[in-house]
Amino acid sequence: MSLRNSVLIIAIILLVDQFVKIYIKTNFVYGEAGQIDVASWFKILLIENEGMAWGTRIPGEYGKLILTVFRILAVFGIGYWLYDASTKHSSPYLLVAIALIFAGAVGNIIDSVFYGVIFDDSYGHVATLFAEKPSGTWFHGKVVDMLYFPIFEGTFPKWMPVYGGEQFKFFNAIFNIADMAISTGVGILIVFNKKAFAKKTSIGSHS
Repeated sequence: MSLRNSVLIIAIILLVDQFVKIYIKTNFVYGEAGQIDVASWFKILLIENEGMAWGTRIPGEYGKLILTVFRILAVFGIGYWLYDASTKHSSPYLLVAIALIFAGAVGNIIDSVFYGVIFDDSYGHVATLFAEKPSGTWFHGKVVDMLYFPIFEGTFPKWMPVYGGEQFKFFNAIFNIADMAISTGVGILIVFNKKAFAKKTSIGSHS
């Protein structure tokens, strides 16, 4: 698999990710008011977060900026990893995995860097693209999530410590296309670890 094919994968994921995010931002209201039930187990629901898993945030005035800069530096590292792997003609499993992780990371960085200055907020109304009064500043945009799969709802047994009697949902996380790309890439590295990191043997070599 060539570097060109890896770049094609990245481009497709970024285009789909950003198209979906911009559509959701300009057609949905934040939270339950904008929810669409595609099926009992699949809903479209606009939420936004600071860019870390499960909505976690770095506290402090510069927490968001630190996170965004760190993510940008990480993307440069992933990009170099992809370039190095392609020049060494590594396994297609590895190249696809890195491309997916790279695309997902860049997709969420675009939100963090640009969305604060091109959108107003989505609270109580649909956001405006290229708004006159944007919701934030450069590097302080929030990541847009919308895919929600509450496949199963139930109640923990009362005998269970701490959570006994409380209701729960599976799967409760809300995510986006970029997150799916990252998770798929990581999944490939875990499930197909031996194939992804297999060492090429020269022609004519014997075991």
